Amino acid sequence: MGKAMAGEKALLSVDAALVKILASVSAPVGSEDLPLADALGRTLAADVVARRTQPPVDVSAMDGYAVRAAELAAPGARLKLVGESAAGKGFDAALHANECVRIFTGAPVPTGADAILLQEDAVVEDGWLAAKAPPGPHIRTKGLDFIEGETALSAGTRFGPVELALAASTNTATVRVRRRPRVAIIASGDELAPPGSELGPAQIVSTNNFTTAALVTEAGGAPIDLGIFRDDLADLQRALGLARQAKADVILTLGGASVGERDLLRPALEKEGMTLDFWRIAMRPGKPLIFGSLGDALVLGLPGNPVAAFVCGLLFLKPLLRAMQGDPDADADRTEIVLLGSKLPANKARRDYLRARLNWNAEGQIVATPQPLQDSSLLTELVRSQALIVREIGEAAAEAGEPCRILRLREL
Repeated sequence: MGKAMAGEKALLSVDAALVKILASVSAPVGSEDLPLADALGRTLAADVVARRTQPPVDVSAMDGYAVRAAELAAPGARLKLVGESAAGKGFDAALHANECVRIFTGAPVPTGADAILLQEDAVVEDGWLAAKAPPGPHIRTKGLDFIEGETALSAGTRFGPVELALAASTNTATVRVRRRPRVAIIASGDELAPPGSELGPAQIVSTNNFTTAALVTEAGGAPIDLGIFRDDLADLQRALGLARQAKADVILTLGGASVGERDLLRPALEKEGMTLDFWRIAMRPGKPLIFGSLGDALVLGLPGNPVAAFVCGLLFLKPLLRAMQGDPDADADRTEIVLLGSKLPANKARRDYLRARLNWNAEGQIVATPQPLQDSSLLTELVRSQALIVREIGEAAAEAGEPCRILRLREL
């Protein structure tokens, strides 16, 4: 037992592994210009600078009447209605004394007006306006959102729906983004077969290529699924050759990274000339993780167990691809503190990632309850989970209701 524990303690920590992986990115991948409509999920390689001021003039924030507030302050005051201002077609003249203009949300505020009387507070009869309540400053001033020449979005920003909207509002039609890092995916194992196959009694369906390709896409990369390869040194070397021919930025291998006689991935990589950075880390699931470089490509070897492959992809593959696209927050800690839903024993010599359900308690607090089965082959338990409970090396036993740290997989 003592020797086993000592061996576990010698393993590289999760945090140290991530530092090494991200440090391998000396510069972001190249860039390309894209129409804004095609930029969802892409990462900016250059700032988006506003090409206009927004709003370009003072505009009304409400439907009502543009007035001078002081002219409605006196009891019984009335203003003459002299025109209308609509979005896209303002009132051309300036307001004179004791005049008002009908105005709609987003319409330019006429020169001379300093307030908006809400339409529900107005009484209009025979072209004259009286107020049931004081007007308010319901005006969006010129440049309230941004001013021409300002940086609206910085390089390293990833485009989501609201970022696309902001870029569009600056009158930008084309953006410079990082190209998608190319990720060649190699699944290995004599037991693997694609979905829909006639399976033998000792075969299983290959799933990790689907999981990791989705993670690559979510992180802004371009997955290249090279298929399934046998537990054979020559076949694995052929797979690595195909990955290099595809000009992959990352060679992602699935399975074959452990220490069994049939785990030939590491020998194949070494025969092809890989420079090994590390192998095996202090985490559960996911201990047999390989990282290194092969020519111009980085090599990330994930475990073969489906849950271990997913967790390692989440912790290492996605941050790596974000860093390759210039994301300054690639190494951000995305964990949060919630309450534990059931007791847990003390943790031992590896950081543990436990699949867990999330729910709200009666006080409106989030509670994470670990799934009863944590075997790293069980995808059903992963689908039923919304988070991973993170347990540190040597962490003491915990009772239900105590704080715990989680990494969200999806929202409640």
